[in-house]
Amino acid sequence: MSRVNPRALDSNSKMKYLDLLWTSIAQLETREETKHFFKDLLSESEAIMLARRIEVAKRLIEGESYGKIAIDLKVGTDTISRVQQWLTSGYGGYEKAVAGFSKKLDQRLNKYSKTKKEPPYTFGWIKQKYPLHFLIFNLLSNNKNDNGNQKRKRKR
Repeated sequence: MSRVNPRALDSNSKMKYLDLLWTSIAQLETREETKHFFKDLLSESEAIMLARRIEVAKRLIEGESYGKIAIDLKVGTDTISRVQQWLTSGYGGYEKAVAGFSKKLDQRLNKYSKTKKEPPYTFGWIKQKYPLHFLIFNLLSNNKNDNGNQKRKRKR
């Protein structure tokens, strides 16, 4: 898609296009809907570019130095300073997004950390890696655990 110079558009066209974008995003209700919308809207490199800006903002809010951010994320200091400028003189969107993101990320990390990681090439690891191959085995072992729990409840 060709680039658009915002200064070349009249204010009504600019407002119409931006309103269409904001309204389209605002009507999305779930993370999955949002993900599918942006996958359809943006190329992979555009999505990564936007995500890296959010990561830069997150790290700036956390107090990381420009140098460390530039090295870790392989972004230029001009990108970092642009994000810093948006943080200081913007509308507060980055701060709100980063705060919400941190809460969601913590929830997702807690969910994934509860699953036990098996050492490579053990029987448990193979069962995790190829769950469909062990479907009947897993169903039977889950059924045994459920029956054992039901028997314990009856004895109480």
